[in-house]
Amino acid sequence: MRVSVDRDLCESNGICAGLVPAVFDLRDDDVLYIIEPSPPEDLREQVALAVARCPRQALMLED
Repeated sequence: MRVSVDRDLCESNGICAGLVPAVFDLRDDDVLYIIEPSPPEDLREQVALAVARCPRQALMLED
């Protein structure tokens, strides 16, 4: 599994970071960072939820 962000769409609102802080981080510079681009399989459900809840659909999840 691999997660990525489309920087042109991302507004860095932090919903994903709130849902899966082990994968996403919104820092003081208001930029979203993916700290674990290939998260472990046991986080798949949470990452998929974060991707689905992104208001700008800026996150992508690939197998």
